[in-house]
Amino acid sequence: MSVLKWERMVEEKQSGIKQIQKRDGSIVAFDAKKIEDAIYKALTATKTGDRKLADDLAGEVVKRIKSLFPHDVPHVENVQDVVEEVLMTKGYHTVAKAYILYREQRAGIRRLKGIMGVRDDLKLGVNALKVLERRYLLRDQEGKLIETPRELFHRVAYTIAAIETRFAPSADIHALEDRFFNLMHNGEFMPNTPTLMNAGAPLGQLSACFVLPVEDSIVGIFDSLKNMALIHQSGGGTGFTFNHLRPKGDVVRSTSGVASGPVSFMKVFDVATGVMKQGGKRRGANMGILNADHPDILEFVLAKSDEEILSNFNISVGATDEFMEAVKNNKSWALINPRTKKEARTIQAQYLFDLIVNNAWRSGDPGLIFLDEINRHNPTPQLGRLEATNPCGELPLLPYESCNLGSINLAKMVSGGQIDYTKLKQTVRMCVHFLDNVIEASEFPLPEIEKVTRRGNRKIGLGIMGFADALVELGIRYDSEPALETADNIMKTMLDEARDASVGLAAERGVFPNFKGSIFDRTGGPRLRNATVLSIAPTGTISIIAGCSSGIEPLFALSFVRNVMEGTRLLEINPVFERIAQERGFYSRELMENIAQKGTLQDISGVPEDVSRVMVTDWDIAPEWHVRMQAVFQKYSDNSVSKTVNLPGDATPEDIRRVYIMAYEAKCKGITIYRYGSKKDQVLSLPAQLPEIVPEWGPFVTVDSEYAGGCVWCGRG
Repeated sequence: MSVLKWERMVEEKQSGIKQIQKRDGSIVAFDAKKIEDAIYKALTATKTGDRKLADDLAGEVVKRIKSLFPHDVPHVENVQDVVEEVLMTKGYHTVAKAYILYREQRAGIRRLKGIMGVRDDLKLGVNALKVLERRYLLRDQEGKLIETPRELFHRVAYTIAAIETRFAPSADIHALEDRFFNLMHNGEFMPNTPTLMNAGAPLGQLSACFVLPVEDSIVGIFDSLKNMALIHQSGGGTGFTFNHLRPKGDVVRSTSGVASGPVSFMKVFDVATGVMKQGGKRRGANMGILNADHPDILEFVLAKSDEEILSNFNISVGATDEFMEAVKNNKSWALINPRTKKEARTIQAQYLFDLIVNNAWRSGDPGLIFLDEINRHNPTPQLGRLEATNPCGELPLLPYESCNLGSINLAKMVSGGQIDYTKLKQTVRMCVHFLDNVIEASEFPLPEIEKVTRRGNRKIGLGIMGFADALVELGIRYDSEPALETADNIMKTMLDEARDASVGLAAERGVFPNFKGSIFDRTGGPRLRNATVLSIAPTGTISIIAGCSSGIEPLFALSFVRNVMEGTRLLEINPVFERIAQERGFYSRELMENIAQKGTLQDISGVPEDVSRVMVTDWDIAPEWHVRMQAVFQKYSDNSVSKTVNLPGDATPEDIRRVYIMAYEAKCKGITIYRYGSKKDQVLSLPAQLPEIVPEWGPFVTVDSEYAGGCVWCGRG
C-alpha cells in the first residue's frame, strides 16, 4: 500500500474525531493507528487474524465512536469500551477476552506506577520507573520526588551541553541539549549512574570509576580509606592494589611490632564501605587486587571463602606472563616481600593456580587480571604501570585516576535486519562529545583526581549495551562465528569513529595534557583529546532504563518473574522475543509462563525452530564462546571489558581452569566466572538448575528488581 493511500485511509477513519482525552486529563490528537495496533496484539495473542482484520475492526471502532461522540471529545476509556463491544458483537469473543486481560494488566501497571509516586511522562516500563524512582530522580529535603523522567534527561542534557561555551562562547547550547536529550529519551545512549544522579545536582560528581593508591604506612592506608568514603558518597566505585603493603608478620620498625598484612586492611575498607551508602542511592563497590608473587597471596585467594567477609569487594589476582608461563610449565614460583624486594619463600605455581581455580569454583572469587596484557596497551607508560582497575574490571587506571562511562544501545542501531553503520557512526561521535564534556562538567572529590583526570589523561569509556538484542534482530545466534564477526565489525567501526571524533575535539580544544610521551606521541599516532575512548561496562541499571540487554552479555532469560517491589512480582518478557512471538503468531500467556519456568527455549514446544535456534540464553552457551566473544571486544577496546562467564551449577573446577587459561591465551585483560549456586545471595533464581530450591513465588526464573544480565551474584555490579 502506498504511503499516500495509507494516509488517506487514516484521514477518512479519523474524519470527525480530531482529539482524545488521556487519563491525566490532557487533550491530544486522535490516532486511529493506536486502536489498530491494540486490536492486532489481541489477534496475534489468540492466533485469530492478521493486520487486515485489525484494520477492518479498527475502522468499525472509529465509526461507532463518531456516532457516540459527534460533538464531544471521547476519553481513552470510552474508546477501549467500544473496542471491547466491537470485538464481542463481531463474534471475536476470544480476542475480546485477550483484549480485556491486556487492558486489566495495563490498569494494574498504572496502579503500580501510581504507588511509586512518579509521573511517567516517557511511557517507561514499571521496573525502569522503579529504578529511576529509587536511584536517579531528584528529591527535596523531605524526600519528596520533585522530578519526572523527562525532566531528569533534560537536567543531564543541559548540564553537559552548557559546558560547550567554555570552548565556543557562541555555541547553541539548547540545540546541543536537544541532541543529548534525544539520545537518552530514545534509549540510544545512557551515561553512567553518577552522571544521571548528579549532573545539575549539588554533588556534581559525574564519574563512575576510580583507582586509589594504598601506601605501606598507617597514614597512607587511612588516607585511602577516607578518600574511598568520599568517592562512595558521590556515587563512584573504587579499585585498589594492596600489593605494596608488607606481608603479614613482617617487621614494623616504628612500633617494634609486626604487620597484619593486606587482607586485614581490606577488611577495614570493607566495613567502611558497608557503612557508606553512596548518597543513599547506591551501595559501595570495590576491586581489590593482589599480585601472584605477594607473600600473602594464599590468604588473599581464600579470603572470600566465607561469604560474610569482604562482601563489598570483588577480588582478583594480578597475574603476569611470567606467572602464567610458570603455571604452564609446572615451575616453582617465588613470593617477594614488597618492602625488601627479596624472596620470602617459593611455592609451586600450579599449586597457587589450583587454589585460585578451586576457590573460584566454590565462591566466584578470585578472578584474574592479566597485568602485562594491560600494560602492553597502557596509553601513558611514562606515568607508570597500571596496577588496578575499577570494581568490575573494565577500567585499568593509574593512582588517583577516574573515568566516566556511557553505553550505546546496539538494538537501536539495527534497521531492516542489519546494522545501520551510518547511524552508529553518528551516535558514536555525539557520545564522545558528550563524555568529553562530562569531564569538564564534573566536580571531582579530590584535587589529585582532578589533576590526573581533567588535566592529565582525560580518559573516557564509551561502550555498548543491547548486543544480545541486536543479534536477535539480525537473526544471528550468540554462540556462532557470524556473531563474532558482527562484534568485530561493530567494535572496529566504533574505535575508528571514536578516535576520529576525539581527534576532532583535540583540534578544537587541545590534546589530552599528558599526550607528550604517550604511546600516540612516540609512534606518531593520532592526536587525541582522550587517552582512551572505548570500554565495555556491565550496564546494569542503565540497560533497564533503556529497555535492553546488559552490556555484551547473552540474554539471561526470555520470560521470567521480576521482584519489582516488596511483595509485587510481574511476569516480564524480553521485548524482542515478545514482538517476534506476536508477529509470528505463536504468542500466548500460557507459553510465556511455561518459558518462565526455564528461562530458555530448550525443550519448549510451540516455538518455531528458527526462533529457538537464534534466541539462546546465557545457560545455553558453552563457556568457550563467552571467552571468544570477550576477546573480540577486547581486541578493539583500549580500556578493558567487563563480562562474566556464567557456568551451570554442575560445572567442575576443570571447566574454570580451561576458561582462565583460554582467556589469557586469547589476550583478554581479565576474566571473571560465576558458577550458579556458589553463593547464597544471588539476584537470579533458576529452579531448573537447582530444583530443590523453589522460589517463594513459584517454580519460575526469578530476578531482583535491578538485575539486567551478567553476573548473578550482586557483588559484581
